[in-house]
Amino acid sequence: MSAIEPNWLALIWFAGFATVCGIAFLIIAGLFPLHARPDTAKSPFVTLLVIGNAALLIILLGGTGLYGYLELRWTTLIVVSGLIFLFAPALFEEWRWPLRSTTVELSLLISVQVLALAALTKIAGSALAILS
Repeated sequence: MSAIEPNWLALIWFAGFATVCGIAFLIIAGLFPLHARPDTAKSPFVTLLVIGNAALLIILLGGTGLYGYLELRWTTLIVVSGLIFLFAPALFEEWRWPLRSTTVELSLLISVQVLALAALTKIAGSALAILS
């Protein structure tokens, strides 16, 4: 494994964070443009959840990309990102629940993204401190 990527622990964390980003992107992209959403998802609270999820996704994407850039080889970064881009739609299909409640799904997605951001700041804190 060290011949492919010497920092395998960072590779595993990056793959996890990038997977969360990929699935979150697919879920949020399905809710844009805001005026074209189904009637069940047009409430002001759901709109706030969509905008909050989009903001968290932008922050998580930036942090994940920066973490991967600082900790991994370029080749590893490209291959792992490509694999996640390729297989994220299959994971997205598993996300759909019989609940069909947009509010519950978006609230859970916010929780997952906040948890991923907390883990990213804990894990990548020392790597990102170099930039300061």
